[in-house]
Amino acid sequence: MSRVVVIGGGYAGLASAARLAKLGHQVTLLERSASLGGALSFESEGGFTWDAGPSWTMLPAVIRDLFRKSGRPVERELDLVPLDVIREHRFEDGTSVAVPGGSRSAQIAAFDELGPGLGQRWVDHVAGFGEQWEVLRRNYLETPWDRDHLPRELARLLNSRQTLHRSLRRAFSDERLQLVAGHPFVAEGHDLRNVPAWLGVTSYVEQRFGAWTVPGGMATLGTALADRMATRKVDVHTETEAFDLVLREGRAVAVTSSGGEFDADVVVCAIDPRRLPALAHHVRRTMPAIPPVVSHLGLDGDLPDLPHELVLHGDPSIVVRTGGQAPDGAQAWTVHGRGRLAEDILRALARHRIDVRKNVVVRIDRSPRDLVERWGGSPLGVLWQGRVTTRRRLGPDTPIPGVYAAGAHATPGAGLPFVGLSAALVAQAVGEA
Repeated sequence: MSRVVVIGGGYAGLASAARLAKLGHQVTLLERSASLGGALSFESEGGFTWDAGPSWTMLPAVIRDLFRKSGRPVERELDLVPLDVIREHRFEDGTSVAVPGGSRSAQIAAFDELGPGLGQRWVDHVAGFGEQWEVLRRNYLETPWDRDHLPRELARLLNSRQTLHRSLRRAFSDERLQLVAGHPFVAEGHDLRNVPAWLGVTSYVEQRFGAWTVPGGMATLGTALADRMATRKVDVHTETEAFDLVLREGRAVAVTSSGGEFDADVVVCAIDPRRLPALAHHVRRTMPAIPPVVSHLGLDGDLPDLPHELVLHGDPSIVVRTGGQAPDGAQAWTVHGRGRLAEDILRALARHRIDVRKNVVVRIDRSPRDLVERWGGSPLGVLWQGRVTTRRRLGPDTPIPGVYAAGAHATPGAGLPFVGLSAALVAQAVGEA
């Protein structure tokens, strides 16, 4: 039986630990904070509760596969519910589009509301990513890959110099469609001029598989996985910060931490590798994606009826999420802001004719620095700096034998599907005990 030490108790660490324990390994999990879940957790105050991180996910099959291969099916733990509208976009010219998921015809109808023929133009653009999605899925997202021996079709895709910024400008003369397609990456702090064009597959995945949430908040997923640690007999150490790897003849044999030294045959780094000196120099040419300004709001009184997620384009750009838990007659919103926030985020929101300043009962503000310090790194992973970022990022393997990487810093995206797939890749690479 191999001794596995998983560093980090966020979604990636929990998913890796659950999978590896089910494969017969003796798993120890180290988490620096007092609780598990990382960004997949709750913020609570005054009877209000908000998702601290993601509030929905794509590709629910990734979650179903994780639960099925680590114990009880997800349906016995929580409900995954599809969202009719992934997000609504409102533009500076006063127009808007509510983008449905999981339906080509519904998207045609939605975008035609912006202008005749725009629906067909949108779905034609999205359809062009079908083949790229299959290449990425087979060779990159679902199979451990070797940077030095890539399949020809994958190498052609990853080595392309085409950027998403240029790709979208060529695809759409209407700037509003460019904004819709580029939003997932802008929301994560990326400059579209540095994002590879192939990441446009995100629009394809949203259209084909839709968006899903969990009633009560996506953090319920983190709670269910934390409970699974006991089921799988994972040895969990909270309030235990990992300091570094112990190397012997170039191979990791232990992890040093605030709780002592833990022997290991295999180590899974499910945190920002910059926090471990043995790995830090291998990622010195990468940078973290910076989180947005976040404000969790507990509101009461007369409030506008908003979708699960509303994007207000402009500078600053503002995202409103409405899926939190609140007392009867009240609502819990989370507001994200990016760009030139020279004023209070609620005043900026009011300029979009959504003025809730008199409705605030509870307010919790989190700066980008607060979030990075809380979670020991950016929950949004690695900043895209062009096509070279794919190879500069670690995962699922690392240059150190027996050391693997999972999580937002080991994937081409920070969302739950990418992070969940990274844990599955680690489990494949390590194999059965």
